[in-house]
Amino acid sequence: MDAVEHPALRPFLRPRYREEEVRALHEFLSAAGTLTFVPLPSGLYPAASLAPAESGYGSVWVRDNVQVAMAHAAAGENAVAATVLRGLATFLATQRPKMKAIVEGRADPRAQEARPHVRFDGVRLAELPERWPHAQNDALGYFLWAYCRLAAEGHLVADGDLLSLLPLYFGSIRYWEDEDSGHWEEARKVEASSIGPVVAGLKALRALEAGRGEKRSQGSSAAALDDLILEGERALTAILPAECVQPGPHKARAHDAALLFLVEPLELVEGAMADRIVDGVIEHLMGDHGIRRYLGDSYWTADYREKFPPEVRTGDYSEQLEVRDALARPGEEAQWCLFDPVVSTIAGRRFRRTLDPAALERQVRHLHRALGQLTGPGGPYPELRCPEAYFLERGRYVPNDHVPLYWAQANLWTALRAMEESAGIAR
Repeated sequence: MDAVEHPALRPFLRPRYREEEVRALHEFLSAAGTLTFVPLPSGLYPAASLAPAESGYGSVWVRDNVQVAMAHAAAGENAVAATVLRGLATFLATQRPKMKAIVEGRADPRAQEARPHVRFDGVRLAELPERWPHAQNDALGYFLWAYCRLAAEGHLVADGDLLSLLPLYFGSIRYWEDEDSGHWEEARKVEASSIGPVVAGLKALRALEAGRGEKRSQGSSAAALDDLILEGERALTAILPAECVQPGPHKARAHDAALLFLVEPLELVEGAMADRIVDGVIEHLMGDHGIRRYLGDSYWTADYREKFPPEVRTGDYSEQLEVRDALARPGEEAQWCLFDPVVSTIAGRRFRRTLDPAALERQVRHLHRALGQLTGPGGPYPELRCPEAYFLERGRYVPNDHVPLYWAQANLWTALRAMEESAGIAR
């Protein structure tokens, strides 16, 4: 059994589960508030509900909100998911001038300030004033994927102008070879974890249009959409299972936990390639307290609170990553709580498809690891909450400042549901 921060969880943990045992665990966590999501008045969600004001984690990220929304949709709470996607669409409609300027050649996409914003004020649905690495194609790809899926299922009425503009924008920046800041908002590179969500989004748009027999208003043909998808698929074939194959210390990367999202929730990568990605993350990035984003990651490196004052801990290091890296040492990367529930969910899907007992064993183990990461008693945070990550502080791994991280919480919720499904088959 892996370490468990909160002893109240131990009576619920089993090497093999029955459905009623998973439901009892789910009910315990629900009663404890572990799975409670508190939206802003807009219906959108901050990144972390209890994070310090200086962290900026009270803001809304497009990427995080899509992941939270789709966890609700998977649980049958489509009205919540649709509210989130409509809120994101309302904000992104304010970013049309930026996208149109790039499409029409009036703005240079290499300039961060020219890109549509993907982090914003979720109360006013307005841009934030500080400089930020907004070149994040994955965030816009996730939005397109989720928005089209909910529209196809009849849960929302899509903004046709926005759906017309996004493919034109992706084509104009040549997303399959565009250097962006990606999931981790750092040095720009051509990365598979950014290309993949765009491919998934474009495929969802194609499916939506095919299902309704619709054409987009700005004259982009079905063939042009197919071509955009093909470019992304070719790029993924050339890069995967790596994250980035460009040379350079802040570019080339063989393993990155963000690649897991191509498998779950996007289900874009399957079969042997999905296995290579998951196995690579487990072999190279898994630690005793969580899973590293990538080797050499300096965000929340050892004694981070002593090395950086609150106002700069979560700042924009995308163009000066070497400043933060200089204070980090190999093996002292933060270990994140986002990923174990994703690995568990992926393993559960494999078990339900193949009945492979090794997949069920992996599903249980990574669910236990995710549960073990919930905050324990006697600390500075409420008990049984999902931290963003554990980091080394004076030689001991402790939760960082961002508790609960709603993205991690959504992933745990999904993993619990997947475990109940597997338990129903395994009995």
